[in-house]
Amino acid sequence: MSGAPVLPRELIVEILSWLPVKALMRFRYVSETWNSLIFDPTFVKLHLERSPKNTHVLLEFQAIYDRDVGQQVGVAPCSIRRLVENPSFTIDDCLTLFKHTNSIFGSCNGLVCMTKCFDVREFEEECQYRLWNPATGIMSEYSPPLCIQFKDNNNTYYPWKCGFGFDDSSDTYKVVALLCDIKSQTKEIKVHCLGDTCWRKTSNFPAFPVLGEGHFACGTVNWLALRVSSFHYLWENVTIDHIDQLVIFSYDLMYETYTYLSMPEGLLEVPRMEPYFGVLKGCLCLSLDHMKTHCVVWLMREFGVENSWTKLLNVNYEQLLNHDRPLCMSQDEDVVLLTSYAGARFVLYNRRYNRSELYGLEIIYRSEESSPILTLLIAYRHHHTWNL
Repeated sequence: MSGAPVLPRELIVEILSWLPVKALMRFRYVSETWNSLIFDPTFVKLHLERSPKNTHVLLEFQAIYDRDVGQQVGVAPCSIRRLVENPSFTIDDCLTLFKHTNSIFGSCNGLVCMTKCFDVREFEEECQYRLWNPATGIMSEYSPPLCIQFKDNNNTYYPWKCGFGFDDSSDTYKVVALLCDIKSQTKEIKVHCLGDTCWRKTSNFPAFPVLGEGHFACGTVNWLALRVSSFHYLWENVTIDHIDQLVIFSYDLMYETYTYLSMPEGLLEVPRMEPYFGVLKGCLCLSLDHMKTHCVVWLMREFGVENSWTKLLNVNYEQLLNHDRPLCMSQDEDVVLLTSYAGARFVLYNRRYNRSELYGLEIIYRSEESSPILTLLIAYRHHHTWNL
């Protein structure tokens, strides 16, 4: 009697490449052959191409206390479907705990970049990062430490910024740090490639304020920036004479060069509040206040093409929470999920029918020692990226 029929490898690859990551992680235990196939780089790329984007959000919580460990940070992945259908849920089962010195500053291809910093001398600190895959629980080793001078002898603070992305040309994940060179009064760019033993300085650029963390899009890491001569800024105090001084500082991960991208032509005035800058559906996104009455969202449909900026939303605050930031958008672009800066509330806005639904997250944590505070809500891609 002949044995059970064996499916051709090509057919197995085709079937598995369409499965959600949770099912895929179960099937790796079928056999060593399947496990090897699922973590094969070629299969991982195929699965990434076929998997839906931004299906999950990552919830970050502060103020989690353990009597043995002390203060901790908790991170919990949650599907957007679950977030909308059941905004009240218990986080114990899906919560991963880290030391309170850890923080999240980006995601790419299902990987989340986390950094930790600690003081080493009076005016210096060292920072390291590592990559974490919430779908598999796999964590990379820490990067080599990056030494940062964040104060001078006058006790003046010099901010630094980071960004994280993937260089497709070299199949490498990279972290980009923008540092203040206090001696030359310029800024310098340092880059670390996952697996390397050191950071590399790639270039210097003029000193001007860079706002927020970097966002990955189309092989580049991007920051909102002010082209005014200064290391420091407070949005409410900074003097911006013209909207042209508000730019996007864009760093190309393959060529390791930088350029500046302009604001939308239809943006004629400097917003009263600091804009939110990020990525929505793979495109650079700008969300800002207009006349204290509306939230306006712009989308750069084609990366680097400045006349491709499109006004996606222009919604009265009566329908929204306040100045909101877009988190993700449906495939047909009819529905946009927006969240507040506080993170614990969000809005589903239907563009077609000009209708919004407000939700409030109710987080249940069983430990009586802690009352977790939701401090961050980011969209990410649930995927089993292998090379950590």
